[in-house]
Amino acid sequence: MTENDEIITSDAFLPIAWHIEEGLTDYPTALAAMQERTAAIRAGTASELVWLVEHPPLYTAGTSAKQEDLQDPGRFPTFEAGRGGQWTYHGPGQRTAYVMLDLTRPHALAKPRDVRCFVWALEEWLIRTLGRFNIKGERREGRVGIWVVDPATRSESKIGAIGVRVSRWVSWHGVALNVEPNLAHFGGIVPCGIAEHGVTSIHAQGVLVTMEEVDSALRACWNEVFGTA
Repeated sequence: MTENDEIITSDAFLPIAWHIEEGLTDYPTALAAMQERTAAIRAGTASELVWLVEHPPLYTAGTSAKQEDLQDPGRFPTFEAGRGGQWTYHGPGQRTAYVMLDLTRPHALAKPRDVRCFVWALEEWLIRTLGRFNIKGERREGRVGIWVVDPATRSESKIGAIGVRVSRWVSWHGVALNVEPNLAHFGGIVPCGIAEHGVTSIHAQGVLVTMEEVDSALRACWNEVFGTA
C-alpha cells in the first residue's frame, strides 16, 4: 500500500483508496498492514481502503476453526487470522480482497452500523462480479460464502469465501475469489468446516479469464454495491 493508491469516492464522505498489490504478499505482512490501516482509519488519519492481493500457499484459521479440520498440518504454513469463520486456503490464482471501511458511514447498499448488511453487500459484490462472466453465484442459508451449482449433477461448490472482522466499527479481512488456484491445495483442510461440498474456481467453470479482467469486474461491481467512483 503506497501513497499512489488510486482514489475512488463513496457518497459524500472521505474517498476510498483502491490498491492492487503486485506479486505475492506474505500473510503476516498483510495482517500487520491491515491492523495499521484500520487504526489510522479509526483515527481519521487515513482513507478507507480496498486492497487486492495474492498470497503464497497457506492456510488460515478463523475464530471458529477446529483443529481436526486441518487435515494436513505440514503441507503449508498456517496462521491465526483473527477473522470470523473457520479454515481457509489462500494461494496464487486466488484474488483476496481486504476491505477496510468505516462502518459508521453508509456505503451505497451497505447501511451504517449494520454488520449483517455489510456481509450481504460483500456477497452481492462477488455475485455481481461472477455474473459479468456468466457464472451464477448464489448464497446458501447457513453456509458462508458464494456457491455455484453444476447444472448436470446439481452438486454445489464454493467459489468465493468471506471472512471479516469488525473492530470498533472498522472492517478488515474480506473476501477471496477463486480465479485459477490449484484446487488440490484445498485438500489439506475442511474448507470453512463444510466437508459435504466441494470447491471450484472461475477457470474450473470453463471461463478462462485473466486476473486483470477479474480485477476490472471487481472494481465495476464495487461501484454498483458500495458506491460509484
